[in-house]
Amino acid sequence: MQTIVLQSESKSELKLLADLAKKLGIKVKFLSSEDKEDIGLLNAINIGKTGEYIDSTAFLKKLRK
Repeated sequence: MQTIVLQSESKSELKLLADLAKKLGIKVKFLSSEDKEDIGLLNAINIGKTGEYIDSTAFLKKLRK
């Protein structure tokens, strides 16, 4: 499966592309603001993963300083 993300200031242009994609048998999904936030959060989590154990108590103490 392949994915493409398109962004435009014009709703009519995106609708035209979406209609064409549907005619070609390509699944179309418009992302909500919440969907975009979720993707950004997931990306941030994946970038921040180290695989190391972090002591949450010590981490919170450092944050409070």
